Amino acid sequence: MSGEALKLPLPAGLASFMAFDYGLKRTGVAFGSRLLASAQPQATVHAEGDARWVQIKQRIDEWQPQALVVGVPFHPDGAEHENTLRARKFARQLKGRFNLPVFEVDERYSTTEALSQGAKDADAASACIILEQFFREYL
Repeated sequence: MSGEALKLPLPAGLASFMAFDYGLKRTGVAFGSRLLASAQPQATVHAEGDARWVQIKQRIDEWQPQALVVGVPFHPDGAEHENTLRARKFARQLKGRFNLPVFEVDERYSTTEALSQGAKDADAASACIILEQFFREYL
């Protein structure tokens, strides 16, 4: 199965988004709006398990996004790997915990791109790249 997903029109009522670059120990976070089609980095979540969910809930409560976006990694040839499955599980957990629409974006090379741009927080910068890619694909 390739990393290509069916692209549906983005519902017009969704205006604000929070994106996540999921990792086992760190999760990058970004917030953006449909109007500007750009993303702003937020503090990276440095936690696992329940502590991770507490911090994510704080961000969602503070920013009130109308939808969430999760970067899903693939091998260069589009094949899935262990982190693909982890990111998709994280996306399902977000949907279940917060009852918001969750979109997945192929995030191959987002961290490499963030580092090449000199990002101080590569995880948050990757989340911005993921969200801006989402805007390019869906808007």
